[in-house]
Amino acid sequence: MDNVDLNVLKTIVAWRAEGRRVTMGTIVRTWGSAPRPVGAIVAIGEDEAGLARIAGSVSGGCIEDDLVAKVRGADGHGLAIDKPERVTYGISAEEANRFGLPCGGTIELVMEPIVERSRIEELADGIARGHRLRRTLDLDDGAVTLSDADGFDRRGEALTLTDRALSTLHGPSWRLMIIGAGQMTLYLAQMAQALDYRVIVCDPREEYTAQWQVDGSALTSEMPDDAVIAMKPDAHSAVVALTHDPKLDDLALMEALRGDAFYVGAIGSKANQARRRERLLQFDVTAEQIDRLHGPVGLKNGARTPPEIAVAILAEMTAVRYGYRIPEPVRIEQPG
Repeated sequence: MDNVDLNVLKTIVAWRAEGRRVTMGTIVRTWGSAPRPVGAIVAIGEDEAGLARIAGSVSGGCIEDDLVAKVRGADGHGLAIDKPERVTYGISAEEANRFGLPCGGTIELVMEPIVERSRIEELADGIARGHRLRRTLDLDDGAVTLSDADGFDRRGEALTLTDRALSTLHGPSWRLMIIGAGQMTLYLAQMAQALDYRVIVCDPREEYTAQWQVDGSALTSEMPDDAVIAMKPDAHSAVVALTHDPKLDDLALMEALRGDAFYVGAIGSKANQARRRERLLQFDVTAEQIDRLHGPVGLKNGARTPPEIAVAILAEMTAVRYGYRIPEPVRIEQPG
């Protein structure tokens, strides 16, 4: 599964491979209640009959029709933009109402024709491999430079705009380390990539790693404590232990709980979690640090199958990311 940006970029790559002209738009500024965030992208291309096609969104559908008209020019045929241009929607209350922007919201975009020097194919390939890249667009001539941003501080600005250049970060802005390469990890790794996570799977057991294959994920056979230390968890990192083996899970947890990961979770029943707490206390993990552990991992929603449990884990991680605490659910008895 792909993150949102990668889906749009892959569509652009496919259109270009078919010989179609493409224009890409990037939100660079918003004011008020704009429906899409800064950095969101849209692609406008043509099909074999010359009809406009759209991938992605920058307004939830409010301004896309007008963007198509701008891109296609006065005659309505072909893509007219031949160099980067800045366009703004919603400056006046009348425009906001016309384009359906809520509460007078305003959106500024950079529209650019996609050509060889746009380096979209390289960008899409790098993201698909799990890398984080910085793309810098020269607003005068449309030339693009790509640079490695894997070590970039994820708390920094994802987009910067000057009179001469637009710089954007692409690829996963969150990291998830999963301990164990079992069946449940397969689903969790696939789904997490769709939610903008760079996934690292750690399992020193060869019988599990030999068959592991999830495109876009990284695999390490290090011992879990060494892998977590090497990861250097920050506030954009999560660690989830899924092996059911205390010799592996606890090694990862004791290092993760000492760090800055926003989410640390472990599979296991409440009874197992109580025993895990006792073990971790013996490894000089403080009671306050252990209180950060989400276990049993995931929202309590009746999940039973591996994909259902993966959904429950990601739902809880998403809530924690946005500062929400989900209360204990109440089970409703179903008739019959």
